[in-house]
Formats: sequence, C-alpha cells, structure tokens
Amino acid sequence: MPMESEGLLIKACTSQSHKVVSAEALLDVEKARPVLEQIANKWSILILTVLCSRPSRFNEIMRRLEGITHKALADALKRLERNGLIRREVLTTTTPVGVEYTITSLGRSLQQPFEALYAWSMKYGTEIERAQKKYDKVQD
Repeated sequence: MPMESEGLLIKACTSQSHKVVSAEALLDVEKARPVLEQIANKWSILILTVLCSRPSRFNEIMRRLEGITHKALADALKRLERNGLIRREVLTTTTPVGVEYTITSLGRSLQQPFEALYAWSMKYGTEIERAQKKYDKVQD
C-alpha cells in the first residue's frame, strides 16, 4: 500500500541542478540499497577521498587512514575496483613491484557528494555529540 505521502515533494540536490522528487521515488530501496552498501561505508568514502587528491599505493593509503586494518583496506580496495570506482595498476618499473590505486571517472563523480557530506559533518558534528551525550545521560 502506498504511503500517505502522495503529493509530498522532497528537493534532492544533484551536481547539475535541483530536482523535485516524489517521496515514493526515494523509497525505491531495491535499487538504491545495493549501490549504497558498496559506497556508503566509512572505509570506501575515506579511501575514495584519499584517491581524489592523487593516486596512491597500498601502504600510503593505510598510513593516511588511521585505524584501518590491512584486511579491511585490502577488502575495500577489491570491492571498489570491482565496482569500477578505482583502478589497480601494477608498477613494474619499481623494485619490488608495487601496486598503485587511482580513482576512475565513475569514482570521481562521488567527490562532490562526499565533500558535501564532509562539510555537513564538520558543521553538525558538535550538535550530534550533544545529542549523543543527552541520550546517554537519559539512558543511564
């Protein structure tokens, strides 16, 4: 049964313009969920952010992402490569042979939304911390 929000309009921002989208269109979870699961986890966002500035080798990415484990980084890089968001290149001109990761044009298309999300987190981070403290105080 459709939600009672027929006629409710939500403005969604895109890189080119503002579009008006029906609330029901935003609930097309079957299409959105698999894509969001691939790109919206913390390591994927941070890895793509690192690679937006320049191509990087595995250990350089690991150093820049404090707290990521070797396995988590390796798994995330494979997933991002599989999804066409990064490209893995074997560097045969170095000894020992190295691997460099580069963001693809598809991956770069996420730069603007990620920058907006980062700016939002910087603007509202303290508000979220206050809400967490308030919630935790009530729960204790």
